Amino acid sequence: MQVTIISAERSLFQGEADAVVAPAFDGQVGILPRHAPFMTLLGEGEVKLRQGGSETRFQVSGGFLQASANAVRIVTGTAVPSS
Repeated sequence: MQVTIISAERSLFQGEADAVVAPAFDGQVGILPRHAPFMTLLGEGEVKLRQGGSETRFQVSGGFLQASANAVRIVTGTAVPSS
């Protein structure tokens, strides 16, 4: 699925992922391809993007996540890559 992560400063990620795990305001959410339309507020924590056998991580603070069709969009106030 196509994933986009945008912070107030810049676009941090745009590409394909097999799964997304994100810190929703009231707990973790997991998104897989062909997920039903979904929107949630984000809390503080780590977004994990799984691509094959690898994983890319970002620390985020607030914002929202939208899943529709085969795309996930994350818009957040702050986001930085984490290890």
